[in-house]
Amino acid sequence: MTVIDETGESVTDSEGRAFTVSGGDWDEILSGLQESPEERIVVNMGPQHPSTHGVLRLILEIDGETVTEARCGIGYLHTGIEKNTEFRNWVQGTTFVTRMDYLTPLFNETAYCLAVETALDIEDQIPERASVIRVLLMELNRISSHLVCLATGGMEMGALTMMTAGFREREETLDLFEFITGLRMNHAYIRPGGVAQDLPPGAVDKIGSYIKLMRKRFPDYAKLCNENPIFKGRTEGVGHLDLAGCIALGITGPTLRATGLPHDLRKSEPYCGYETYEFDVPTWDTCDAYGRYRIRLAEMYESLRIVEQCLDRVQRTQGQPVMVEDKKIAWPAQLALGSDGMGNSLDHIRHIMGDSMEALIHHFKLVTEGFHVPAGQAYAAVESAKGELGVHVVSDGGTRPYRVHFRDPSFTNLQATAAMCEGGQLADVIVAIASLDPVMGGVDR
Repeated sequence: MTVIDETGESVTDSEGRAFTVSGGDWDEILSGLQESPEERIVVNMGPQHPSTHGVLRLILEIDGETVTEARCGIGYLHTGIEKNTEFRNWVQGTTFVTRMDYLTPLFNETAYCLAVETALDIEDQIPERASVIRVLLMELNRISSHLVCLATGGMEMGALTMMTAGFREREETLDLFEFITGLRMNHAYIRPGGVAQDLPPGAVDKIGSYIKLMRKRFPDYAKLCNENPIFKGRTEGVGHLDLAGCIALGITGPTLRATGLPHDLRKSEPYCGYETYEFDVPTWDTCDAYGRYRIRLAEMYESLRIVEQCLDRVQRTQGQPVMVEDKKIAWPAQLALGSDGMGNSLDHIRHIMGDSMEALIHHFKLVTEGFHVPAGQAYAAVESAKGELGVHVVSDGGTRPYRVHFRDPSFTNLQATAAMCEGGQLADVIVAIASLDPVMGGVDR
């Protein structure tokens, strides 16, 4: 039999078995197949498959409908975000990191800013109001991220009502983000030292209306899925990963809590004042896709509890600053909407352009050059919607990072793919991946 090999040359296979392969993954699989006496089929699922949550390539070896081997092929969405931050000042880094896991931008920004503030040694100088706004936005972001997970997971199993409902509620959340930050996604709103600007007038009323609406809508998800025999049949016992497996692979977030372990950085290593909020850490004990769904549903209710507490504190801290007092670090935090878009408030412009030459020089240097961060390194972590999101920043004493590296939970959790999928059915691969809720923007950063 004559075939074309990976180099383009014709090769005659005297044994009668022919393969056309290219790439390192296929070379390894081919060598394994040739040693195996059994027939195996190797298929690609992705990176354009609608159920792989982005450009994720799954290389599956199947025996009929049973998956005998599964591995992830990542790297199709490489954005170079971590490298790009080395060529921008410390504040400009927020505009890059917010785009990593684009479903949890406010977690990306907060983790990055906490690390920068640790390197600056100003953690205790962050105004209370800024921390409250950070918590408020992160919990709203947790809700919006979980809604996408439930919506897309339902769609991939054929539950289209879950998709339409999930995205309907997410739109309400994104409307709040747009009202508060000016953008629906990729906000760059949380900055080193605080936040870009205070909450706009009317924000408290809008958030209060949102809470009332969500408390009416969230029970619909439980009615649709909790005892639905089709939904439970597709999720119960699927994507099984116990506590020992999670610990061995470094899995965090809802996947870990579905094993019964109530690990949550908001409780174990609190930040932004989380230790002063009342909320529970939901757990489940089935170690499967169904348990992860139930945890995300319960966490949305807990996030609403935290948002309600934030509203009380927002009203109590009305008029307080939202940026550190140190003017060598603090970017102007009172912006205004003008004819040419959003920019510095008129009061700030009047001050630097008409009252003080020193203030103008300082503003120019701060915006163009940025502030200096003492040489050293720092690590900070937050409990993102998908698990532990950590960031390690290294400074050489300059105005831009020497190195920024993120521990993104989507990247780490994907390690569980083989453990969850091998030995199961091909259709269960879709459910297992959906229960991890990976976003390739965070994986290929």
